[in-house]
Amino acid sequence: MNDINWSDLSFSYMKTDYNVRCYYRDGKWGELEVHSSDQVSIHMAATGLHYGQEAFEGLKAFKGKDGKTRLFRIEENAKRMYNSAVGTMMAPIPEDIFVNAVLKAVELNKRFVPPYESGASLYIRPLLVGTGAKIGVAPTDEYLFMVFVMPVGPYFKAGFKPTNMMISRKYDRAAPLGTGNIKVGGNYAASLRAGHEAHENGYSAVLFLDSKEKKYIDECGPANFFGIKDNTYVTPKSESILPSITNMSLCQLAEDMGMTVERRQVPLEELSTFEEAGACGTAAVISPIGKIDDIETGTSYVFSKDGKPGVISEKLYNKLRAIQYGDEPDTHNWVTVVE
Repeated sequence: MNDINWSDLSFSYMKTDYNVRCYYRDGKWGELEVHSSDQVSIHMAATGLHYGQEAFEGLKAFKGKDGKTRLFRIEENAKRMYNSAVGTMMAPIPEDIFVNAVLKAVELNKRFVPPYESGASLYIRPLLVGTGAKIGVAPTDEYLFMVFVMPVGPYFKAGFKPTNMMISRKYDRAAPLGTGNIKVGGNYAASLRAGHEAHENGYSAVLFLDSKEKKYIDECGPANFFGIKDNTYVTPKSESILPSITNMSLCQLAEDMGMTVERRQVPLEELSTFEEAGACGTAAVISPIGKIDDIETGTSYVFSKDGKPGVISEKLYNKLRAIQYGDEPDTHNWVTVVE
């Protein structure tokens, strides 16, 4: 793979050698299949195209300095996709099929796992979609589960540096009691217009407020929000927020560091009390927030005046990455080594 500049990868699609697929037909899941084509043939009346029967996951593989490739908390991704399937009335993926498909996809494409300290990783995208033809609004009886991978660079071009975000009340990401707590494409489609507006105005993302009252912090588009003050890690609790595996892990690491962890409603005005703030997720890990502008009230919440991440955010970021790369002991048994 001498033709890949590992240190200059963007977060974008790149064709690799193989992908892994599994079909659900006649009430059961079949065997794993290996494909080299990155094209999928699908019926034009498939429920995944018409009625949103679709869910996906995102996780990463990391190569350590010992040459071993590691996956981070794969079982949690399997559980979350299971819940997404239940939430959209699709056939759930058994955990063993999910895990085996991911492992096989990584093993078959091991030459695309970026080297240690390259700043890149192997991004893994499991996808579940309704493929059976159904014009009436109802679940179908045929599904395709597939896993494909690609080497990627950092999600935000700035890397681990503070970025600025904006608050807008013009858009909702997800409604209470809707699909905000599962990982389906419709949630991301709903965030595209707001995200485009943010980018047009020089911001990296939108910080959404709760859809019902517009009083509480919700999510940062593709990532969970957290704030830090008084040695406390605070992150919003809401039925419309996707349960981030990265955020779950950071909560545990914060407790390990002797911090108090609070998962609760976070009023908008509390932003002014945080010493640090960030967005967290698989793609970005942690993206420190430098400033949040409430464009409708003209209020700015500043968390970094020198362009550097906060001390605690940096400690959490370095600790999590050290575990992912095998540089520190995996005391919580989060890592799966791919042989």
